[in-house]
Amino acid sequence: MNTLYLSAEDPKTPAIAANIIMQGGLVAIPTETVYGLGANGLDETAVAKIFEAKGRPQDNPLILHISGPEQIELFCHHIPQSAYDLAEKFWPGPLTMVLPARSIVPKRTTGNLDTVAVRCPDSDVTREIIRLSGVPLAAPSANISGKPSTTTAKHVKYDHDGRIDAIVDGGPCRVGVESTIIDLSGERPRLLRPGGITPEQLSEVLGEIEVDKAVTSQLGKDDVVRAPGMKYRHYAPTAPVVIVSGSREAAAQYIRAHFTPGDRVLCFEEELSLYEGCDPLSYGMEADVNTLSAGLFAALRELDDASIHQVYARCPVGGGVAYAVQNRLKKAAAFHVVDAEEEAK
Repeated sequence: MNTLYLSAEDPKTPAIAANIIMQGGLVAIPTETVYGLGANGLDETAVAKIFEAKGRPQDNPLILHISGPEQIELFCHHIPQSAYDLAEKFWPGPLTMVLPARSIVPKRTTGNLDTVAVRCPDSDVTREIIRLSGVPLAAPSANISGKPSTTTAKHVKYDHDGRIDAIVDGGPCRVGVESTIIDLSGERPRLLRPGGITPEQLSEVLGEIEVDKAVTSQLGKDDVVRAPGMKYRHYAPTAPVVIVSGSREAAAQYIRAHFTPGDRVLCFEEELSLYEGCDPLSYGMEADVNTLSAGLFAALRELDDASIHQVYARCPVGGGVAYAVQNRLKKAAAFHVVDAEEEAK
């Protein structure tokens, strides 16, 4: 297969991409979070191609990308007012809502659940592709399943060149981590995945929200997932990752004591001097967590090298966007965290 490369700035691109979607093809689409691997979310055969291209487990549900809040009722029912309140405040944007699914949505898209995840991406070209195709786009992150997500068209090309129909290049993703997922299908709102919309922002609209255990710990192999990315080891380079928590000094002391040739260090820009000689890689500034969010997956992709034995990673603390970065790094590390302060005692 010859993969077609399209520019988001070319006015012909939306129509070309929409035509591929209508014919059952796969198109990598840009969003503000990460690049998605899009197909007609109402066509089971097209959706099956997503799972095949990614090597994605069949019980991992997909997100339906829609062009605006007026489309929610086309694919969902028993929609609470809170869904429209969230859409008014945060759409287009990095927020996904889980709602009861209408029968028009295939079980292959929902992961065999009676709910479906929907969001409206903050990308003009992608929303126009959705509008012109006349169908919602099922679009998980456009990476090989389990590997770091794609935040540039170059990342998508590396994973899928010759394996999908087209890639729409919209430049680097602004947010850099996948969307926040909030489940509104139960009695109380439940956070299933943190992202660019923070728990604090959600609480301003919803009041108190519950946090699913998948956000803070690894789910078991028999657990049922409610949304993408909850169950499996995600975002991980080839080498095992261990997160080292604690002060800068304690973490540097621990990592230097355990560092061996072939290891790498993933740290904040402010800490680079502490790891001289340890081949450190910065993914952003601790003082500006948005740079960490935007830079995380590109850094993890650089570390996805079979010659690397071990990755020692530093993780931000606190709420807001830092909470999302913590979640992604902990999943990359399979929740393996070492407290350098405790180890020093």
